[in-house]
Amino acid sequence: MTIYVSEAHPEDEWRLESNHRAGVLLTQPRVFEERRAAAQILVERFAYDLPLAIDSLEGAAERAYSAWPERLYVVATGGRIVYRGGVGPFGFDPEQMARALAAQLEAIRAS
Repeated sequence: MTIYVSEAHPEDEWRLESNHRAGVLLTQPRVFEERRAAAQILVERFAYDLPLAIDSLEGAAERAYSAWPERLYVVATGGRIVYRGGVGPFGFDPEQMARALAAQLEAIRAS
């Protein structure tokens, strides 16, 4: 699952030229409906097909998971965090995360 948190590079805060070239021109949402609309752009324009939750404007999930600008986790059955990746995108270690996820899937199959 993905949790959609604050925009990392909105036009009104930290604009990126690459976003302009891609036509992704979002401002930081001020009301929840704007955040929902931004998340919908992700789903539709980029064919994002993973389950997607949307954080509150107060940023409860963003704070709880130190999620800005992005972070990868593996959460075991019951809610225990078994992998917490570095701050993305530069702190990502996909191989380490894949091993943690594989271990969890194996534990589920064995139970």
